[in-house]
Amino acid sequence: MDKGLRDCLNIRYVRLHFTAVMLADTRLPADKVSALRGAMGEMLMRANCVRDRHCDTCDFEADCIVRRTMYTKSEITPRFVTTSDSVGYLLECENREEEFCGGDALQFALVLFGKTIAYFNQYMQAFFAAGNAGIGKEHARFQIVSVTNSRNEPLLLDGAVYMKRYIVQTLDEYVDYRIGRLKKSGMQNRLVFHTPVTLKRDGTFLEEFEMEAVWNAVLRRIYMLECFEGIEGTVYASEAGNVRWLPRIVEQRARLTGIRRYSSTQERTVVLRGLKGFAQLDAIRDDMLPLLLAGELTHIGKNTSFGFGRYSVV
Repeated sequence: MDKGLRDCLNIRYVRLHFTAVMLADTRLPADKVSALRGAMGEMLMRANCVRDRHCDTCDFEADCIVRRTMYTKSEITPRFVTTSDSVGYLLECENREEEFCGGDALQFALVLFGKTIAYFNQYMQAFFAAGNAGIGKEHARFQIVSVTNSRNEPLLLDGAVYMKRYIVQTLDEYVDYRIGRLKKSGMQNRLVFHTPVTLKRDGTFLEEFEMEAVWNAVLRRIYMLECFEGIEGTVYASEAGNVRWLPRIVEQRARLTGIRRYSSTQERTVVLRGLKGFAQLDAIRDDMLPLLLAGELTHIGKNTSFGFGRYSVV
């Protein structure tokens, strides 16, 4: 990987895998990321808010733990900002089951980027507290029984957190790992979208995959994370970030889907929509591949903090 592209991918991350066991028979929503994210935010507020949640007038806003975990500010102001959500974390949970018995396990993942990595214990405590309080309409209670790193090593040992296994990595390390895996398995130039990806062209939501929209979403996501980390040499200035030739989509299967969630900010139910399926490409250029692989980890498009935009290059 050339130095310019490696600089673009010098973005720090930690990926953690949680296993929760249900404490009783219960029902969970099909989309669990929204419930987990909402519970995480609520527990962070309960544990840290000192001004009765009056954020607009709070004199501790600059030092607020909730702000630093849920809505962390970027080191560099991006040229475009479309949401107040932080790009500093994302949650993954693709279990669509709704009926759970006591003792059933639920697995989910938390990815932290940049400075949010330093607040690991705040996130951990929030999920343990969420298990005691319950999530979803039925307040499903659970116990976190395992937290592992990206090497599948446990961080919880005898009730204590083993921080030596809290491994901070960079996107270029992830890309090197994935390139090695693809060389062994053989690449087929297919993008598989496991969770809905929200793509736009000229302000209109797309109903099928378009490679230009996908590529722009990848560049935009990496750029936002560069700004978050305070990296000056952005992906838009690199040769890889200015590829003019894009592969053609020779076959695709796209299905418009979405989730319904209650927004406490808007005080109403909203629908988040996106495309799932796959796009078969005629080729993937060598200078595009690293950024496409980085996008696997970062997710792309809107609503990534709700688990949207996860795909794989296969």
